[in-house]
Amino acid sequence: MAQLPNSLEARDSAVQLHSYADARLQEETGALVIDRGEGIYVEDINGKRYIEGMAGLWSVAVGFGEKRLVDVAARQMEKLPYYHTFTYKTHGPSIELAEKLIEMAPVPMSKVYFTNSGSEANDTAIKLIWYRSNALGQPQRKKIISRVRGYHGVTLASASLTGLPNNHRSFDLPIPQVLHTTCPHYRSMKKDGESEAAFAKRCARDLEDMILAEGPDTIAAFFAEPVMGAGGVIVPPEGYWAAVQPVLKKYGILFVADEVICGFGRTGNMFGTQTYDLQPDMMTLSKALSSSYQPISALLINDDVYQPIADESHRIGVLGHGYTGSGHPVAAAVALENLKIIEERDLVGNVRAIAPLFQKRLAGLAENPLVVETRGIGLIGAAELSHETLAATPGALGAKTNATFQEKGLISRNMGDAMAFCPPLIITEAQVNEMFDIAQSSLDAIAQSL
Repeated sequence: MAQLPNSLEARDSAVQLHSYADARLQEETGALVIDRGEGIYVEDINGKRYIEGMAGLWSVAVGFGEKRLVDVAARQMEKLPYYHTFTYKTHGPSIELAEKLIEMAPVPMSKVYFTNSGSEANDTAIKLIWYRSNALGQPQRKKIISRVRGYHGVTLASASLTGLPNNHRSFDLPIPQVLHTTCPHYRSMKKDGESEAAFAKRCARDLEDMILAEGPDTIAAFFAEPVMGAGGVIVPPEGYWAAVQPVLKKYGILFVADEVICGFGRTGNMFGTQTYDLQPDMMTLSKALSSSYQPISALLINDDVYQPIADESHRIGVLGHGYTGSGHPVAAAVALENLKIIEERDLVGNVRAIAPLFQKRLAGLAENPLVVETRGIGLIGAAELSHETLAATPGALGAKTNATFQEKGLISRNMGDAMAFCPPLIITEAQVNEMFDIAQSSLDAIAQSL
């Protein structure tokens, strides 16, 4: 092997393939190397500090450098660093975490299945849904509906659920069993003169029309985020969920709520399911479950889902599915302590207290001529930019803005031309102002340069 370059940035480009990056551009520019974190801030290897305006990847709820999570991980590593949940074996942390999640669930749930990422949780949900259909003697009921611009992961099945073109291009996705219905983004999808309420009802009609066209007895489930995250922080229009859920019930279609981003406080309730009065049959959880200090995710299923699966596993003699790291004792112990911190420090209450200022400052970005829309709820939001300002391809202005934010000390994420904001739930009012001051000054500087 050739001798590696000296700097970490250059060494990274020499050996690592990155997610959501242009590999050739990565070779030229290198990556930002983060070295440490504390609270809502991270620091790179050169000592420059940034506000982590995305909580990592929508996920570090309790902030960086939380010693209680470090300590509980070390204690569990000493006691039992690894064990599995295969073949009638388990361990204390996975049992306790499963009990905690069943207790916290906003609707009655029966069982918890642990996975390692949101992608795996959604992928497992699809497998178990198909397994259940076969158990019920409905082998034709295998189609899954998700939404354009929805995000559910990157495995073969979960990436198929994801309704974003770049997650499909050159991967030969989506798989045939997955369908995509209307994205509930009012500004971009409404018809002339259509009210928000009328648009919400049309979304429900579009869903029902798809079900009828495909055949109701072929549709197994509908996957959706309470608030769309990586698709651009799409907040559902008023009346959307009240119109959509009866359609699912009418045709006996399972509802899977993807709470990977919304779960554990982000929208101002412990779950987005509570914020929008949802009644899911299954829920997928990850990210803030452990504040991403350890990789862990969970699939919650109700009894109506569980019983046919249990019967089928008994008929076959085994449920032939599992991950080496499912319910990992260190990850489960960290997740338990993380949930204790969220509850003890009332971080959901902090979201509710801070959200009015957060949403006010977010809305204030619309005063900039580059911003065509702001949208959000709780401590999540986005500012949509007009790519036509640069007369360039979609995403060019977002990329330029993202780079300017970073230069000025704010880490955000552009999803096309939508700039996202999703800070740790511990953020204070002063820090909210600090974050949006950087965003405002960055947008002003770009607007002036154009």
